[in-house]
Amino acid sequence: MTSHAPFIVLIERRRLARTAVALLATVGLLCPGVGLRSAHAGPGGERHHKVARDLGDEVGTPGAQRARWSRSINGVAHVQAIVVSDASDPQMSELRAAVLKLGGAVHAVHPAVHALTVQIKASDVAVLAQRSDVVSVSPNRSTQRTASTLEAVTGTSGTSVRTYTNKSNYIGLDGAGIGIAVLDSGVMKAHQVFNQGSGGKRVKKNVNMLNTTAANWAGAAAGATSLAPNSTALASYEAAIAADTAVTQDAYGHGTHVASVIAGRYFAPKDLRAQDINGIAPAANLYDVKVLNDAGQGTVSDALEGIQWVIYHAKEYNIRVMNLSLASDSTESWQTDPLCVAVRSATAAGITVVVAAGNFGQNAAGKEVYGAVSSPGNDPSVITVGAVNLHDTVARSDDTVNLFSSRGPSRSAWVDATGVRRADNLLKPDLVAPGNKIVGAGATASTGLTWNMLGRVYAQSLVTPLGITANLNETQMLLSGTSIAAPAVAGAAALLLQANPGLTPPVIKAILQASAQPLPNANLLQQGTGLLNVEGAVSVARALRTDLSSAIAAGTIAPGASMLAPGKVAPAGLSAVNGAAFYWSGMAYVGGNHVVSGGSLMSYQPIFDPRITWASGVVRFRQPIYWSGSGITPNTFVKSFTDTAITSSQTLLTSGVVLGDSLAGASSVVGKTGVFLPTTTLQGWLGSGGGTTLWSGVTLSQGLILSEGLILSEGLILSEGLILSEGLILSESATLGER
Repeated sequence: MTSHAPFIVLIERRRLARTAVALLATVGLLCPGVGLRSAHAGPGGERHHKVARDLGDEVGTPGAQRARWSRSINGVAHVQAIVVSDASDPQMSELRAAVLKLGGAVHAVHPAVHALTVQIKASDVAVLAQRSDVVSVSPNRSTQRTASTLEAVTGTSGTSVRTYTNKSNYIGLDGAGIGIAVLDSGVMKAHQVFNQGSGGKRVKKNVNMLNTTAANWAGAAAGATSLAPNSTALASYEAAIAADTAVTQDAYGHGTHVASVIAGRYFAPKDLRAQDINGIAPAANLYDVKVLNDAGQGTVSDALEGIQWVIYHAKEYNIRVMNLSLASDSTESWQTDPLCVAVRSATAAGITVVVAAGNFGQNAAGKEVYGAVSSPGNDPSVITVGAVNLHDTVARSDDTVNLFSSRGPSRSAWVDATGVRRADNLLKPDLVAPGNKIVGAGATASTGLTWNMLGRVYAQSLVTPLGITANLNETQMLLSGTSIAAPAVAGAAALLLQANPGLTPPVIKAILQASAQPLPNANLLQQGTGLLNVEGAVSVARALRTDLSSAIAAGTIAPGASMLAPGKVAPAGLSAVNGAAFYWSGMAYVGGNHVVSGGSLMSYQPIFDPRITWASGVVRFRQPIYWSGSGITPNTFVKSFTDTAITSSQTLLTSGVVLGDSLAGASSVVGKTGVFLPTTTLQGWLGSGGGTTLWSGVTLSQGLILSEGLILSEGLILSEGLILSEGLILSESATLGER
C-alpha cells in the first residue's frame, strides 16, 4: 500500500493557566500526538482514569455542588452519575448490589447502553470506579435543544425525487411507511401539518420519558431491569409514559417545529398568507419521544430512556430513523460517553441516527471556535449536521455555513491508564443543511391558542415577522440552529429508505456525504463534505441492491463485492437543483479522521456493517441481543447488546478505495491545509485523480493512526470543553441567552 500521512491531529494543550506548557505549544515544541497529564485527583492524590473530568472536578472540590447533578443531602455531598459497565450479566446485578451496599440508589437500568443511572455519595465515586466491571463513571449531565423552501433548496421537489404540481399534490418519494423517532420537547399531534392524507394523524405515538422515576433524587432503590415483551411490567411502564391524549404535548415548542421540518405536510390554512411548510418526508410516520421539559431542558438519563424505547420498538413500528436535535456537554471520549454508547446501540440495531452538531461556532466575542461539537454529535456512528444560511433564496449558489454552527473536530477526550488525556479529534460535522430562519409548525395547546414558550417569549422574532393569523392547529413560527438542519437530513434518510429499504445506517451516511455539494470557501471542519443534496442521494439509493442489510447481517456479501442492483449503473455524480448544475463531493469520512473517495465506494466495504464502529484507531463490534421465548416474535425486541473490540486483521476498506489524507497535508489555519482545506479544493484534487489508491485494502493491523500535528500559533480558538450557554439561536445575527 502506498504510504500516506493521515492529516488530523491537534496538539493537546493545558488550560491557559498552565503558562509553561502553553508557551511550548505556541512555539510548536510539543511532539505530535503527545497528550498532557490529567490532574484528576482521587484516593492517594491520583484521580481514577474511569471518572469523567467534570465529575472528577466536582468531587475533588469539597462543598462545591455547582452542577445540577450534584447536591448536598443532610450535609453529605451526593451526585447523580451514569455508570457504563462491561459486566457479562446484562442486568448488571452485582454492580447494582454494590451501589446499594454503598448506600446509593439505582434510578434506572439502561440495557441499550449497558449502564446504570445511580445516586451515590461523592466520596464513593472513586470506589465505584475501581470495580473491574465499571468502564466509566459520568455525571448525569443536562441536555437541551441545540437550537416549502426546504423542498426546493434541498433538491427534494421538482426533481426525480418528487414532482411538484401544487402544494398538496405530487408524485414520488415522501417517506410513506417509514417511522421516524423525534427525541425532543414533544410533538403537537393535533397540528394540521401532521395530518394523514386519508385522514388520521401521522404522529403515531406520544411518550414522555420525564414521567419515569430516573434521577429524581429519591431514596435507595434496586432499579427496574429490561422489560420482557408481553409482561405486566412492560404494560405498566408503557402506561406510565403514554402522552397521546395530553392537551399540551409540546409546551416549549422546539420538538413540534423539528418534526415539521422532518415530515410536515401542507394543509389548507384559513390565512392564505401562511407559508408552505412541507417537510422533507411529508408522509412519514412520527414517534414523539419527549426527553426535554417545558423549558427545553433534560438529563442524559432521560435521553437514554428515550433512545432505549426507540430501540425496543424499532422493528415493531418500523422506526428506521431517529432525530436528536439536542445536545449535552461532555468531557469524555465517544468510547465511553453514555449518549454516544446509546446512539451506537441504535445504529447497531439498524436505526439511522441524525444529530445536530450544536450552536457553538462562535464565542462571546464573535470569534470562530473550532472543536465545539456536542455529544452525541461527537460519535463516529451518527450523521452529525451543521447549519447553512440560505440568505432568503432557493438558489444554492449563495448559501454559506452559519456562523453559529459548531465546527469540528470533536474535542471529547479520554484519559488513559497513565493519566494522559487524549482528544478524539474526529472529523465533524459530516454535512450541512438549511438551518437559518426556517418556517415550521408552531405548537400550542390542542384545545386553545396558548402558545409554546418560545413563541410566547420571543414572539417579535419568531412569530410576528410571518404576518399571519394564529388559527388553532395552523400556527407557524421561525427557528434557526443546527437543531433545524438535522431534521432535514433525517427526512432525507427516510426518503432513501423508502427508495431502498435495504440500506444500512453507514451506507446512508456515505451516500449523503458523497452526494453533498461542497460550498465555496468552507473547510472540512465547517461544512463536512457539503450541503445536503436529496436528488443526488436518492439516485444512488435507487441504484443499489435492496437486500444489502440482510446480506450484511447474514455475512453473505464479500468485501469488495458490487453493491449495485442487477442492471443498474453508478450515477454520474452530477445534479441539477433549481436550474443550477453542480458536481457532488464524491467523498466520505471513515475511521473518524480519514477522507475517502473513488468508485470503489460503490462496492461493499466492511465498515458499512452497522455493528462496526471504527475511529481513533479503535474498532468495536456491537451486537444486539433479542428477547426470545414463547409468544415473543423472534428477532424483534432488543434486550441488550454485547460489545467487543476487534483486534485481529479485520479488513475495513477494500482495494481500489482512494484515500485523500495525504492530499490535504499538515493542518494549518493560515495555510488552509489539512483539516482547514476548503472542501471544494479537495473535491477537485480527488476528482482529477489525486489521492492514494489502496491496493491491498486497509486492515486494523496496519495501524492507521494520527501523525500530523497542528501548531497552535495561528490565532486558532480551540474548544477545551463544551459549555452549553450559547442560548437560543433565532437568526444568523441574533443569539438570546436563556440563563
